[in-house]
Amino acid sequence: MEKQPNFYKERVCLNVLANSVENGKECFDACEGHVVLGVLSKNYETDEAAIDDMRRYQEATDNALSVGLGAGDPNQSEMVIRLSEVLQPQHVNQVFTGVGGSRAVLKQNETFINGLVSPTGKVGYVNIGTGPLSSQGESIEVTIEAAIALLKDMGGSSIKYFPMKGLAHIEEYRYVAEACAKAGFALEPTGGIDLDNFEEILQIAVNAGVEKIIPHIYSSIIDAETGDTRPADVATLFEITKKVLG
Repeated sequence: MEKQPNFYKERVCLNVLANSVENGKECFDACEGHVVLGVLSKNYETDEAAIDDMRRYQEATDNALSVGLGAGDPNQSEMVIRLSEVLQPQHVNQVFTGVGGSRAVLKQNETFINGLVSPTGKVGYVNIGTGPLSSQGESIEVTIEAAIALLKDMGGSSIKYFPMKGLAHIEEYRYVAEACAKAGFALEPTGGIDLDNFEEILQIAVNAGVEKIIPHIYSSIIDAETGDTRPADVATLFEITKKVLG
């Protein structure tokens, strides 16, 4: 199975939540496979149950699996590491301190591993204290350049910038995008992205020259009654992506 995410024009891959294997396949088809499907480890009682279910997603979508934490929950970090070792997915979500452990067990460099950092309210600085213990204390603020260097040391692929709260941290995000571009590092904007602000958020990263972008669009495109991600909305996001990339 392919371990690299399927980037459209080698540049953009969507990340949406899948409520079921069927829903995941519909979303996968809606953007011609240029997506990784978030399946949250937090939703499973045991590793075995998660592995059995996540394998079904892999088989249905040519391994377009993104092993998720669950709202960035640092307490899921160890479970994500264990699942990733067995599943060898295309994409792994991790808190900052979980990146090295994830890369070590994967034993390959193709799978994308993001490292979660949070906005600080200060342009050029991010909070890397997103681990099980570090998230309990004071904010650990470093320059985005330092965060990228540390993630590279640990075998990370990208900055997961969460929670963006849509456009609330737009100037900080713009700087993060420029730093990722300069470092040849991928960027994953996350939190509060919807059909209205997606184009602007993606355009900023593209204009900055970020090589690989994985925007996460979650709750805003989920049907409240069924819990399914709406395939029609995924198709719309893909059309916007094609428009931005030209």
